[in-house]
Amino acid sequence: MAFIVKPLVTEKMTAITEKSSVEKSYKVKGETRTKKAETKYGFIVLPEANKLEIKKEIESLYNVTVIDVNTARYAGKRQSRYTRKGLIKGQKNAYKKAIVTLKEGDSIDFYSNI
Repeated sequence: MAFIVKPLVTEKMTAITEKSSVEKSYKVKGETRTKKAETKYGFIVLPEANKLEIKKEIESLYNVTVIDVNTARYAGKRQSRYTRKGLIKGQKNAYKKAIVTLKEGDSIDFYSNI
């Protein structure tokens, strides 16, 4: 079953991907340490999908090694607009977002099949 709805390609997610794909060095008590570069990508997934299912599907679709999967659920927001017929009220759908951390050296190219 397909749990991934679509990849999340927004300015915020692109900034997270670029920030996480660079090695960082920091000092702890005078000693310099480096944090490995682990690229992160975002996906909109079905709300009933769990982390193991998301991991399996991304590994099979993109041929990469997934280290970690973080998920967040978002509630649907109420919307209203004024029209000629009067006030129309509705609600957007709830969704679930997954941020996937890949092994160092792996990457996903969303634009390869355009």
